[in-house]
Amino acid sequence: MNIERRDLGDFVVLALDGRLTAAVAPQVRTAVADLVDDGRPRVAVDLTKVDFIDSSGLGALIGALKATRVAGGDLRIAAAGEQVRQVLRLTNLDRVLHVYPDAESAFDGV
Repeated sequence: MNIERRDLGDFVVLALDGRLTAAVAPQVRTAVADLVDDGRPRVAVDLTKVDFIDSSGLGALIGALKATRVAGGDLRIAAAGEQVRQVLRLTNLDRVLHVYPDAESAFDGV
């Protein structure tokens, strides 16, 4: 999995590319933890190029959400494809991990 970091002023976008599974979940956790440690707890995770997510991937996103909120920030999901949205709905995590149309608008009005 590739993780691209883009700074959009008051928040950072992590654009993921590949399958979000147990093999790469630690990379996501580390990327978010590094941002929080750098004082950047507002994170949008761009899932445009993620076509599959499993329970470990969900766990990484929930852990990242918790880490950002503890630091006074938030984590938003952007541009999730149908498979990812379906998994979020089936697990009721769509109530916690809100999906925004794109990363640039994830923190609009906040």
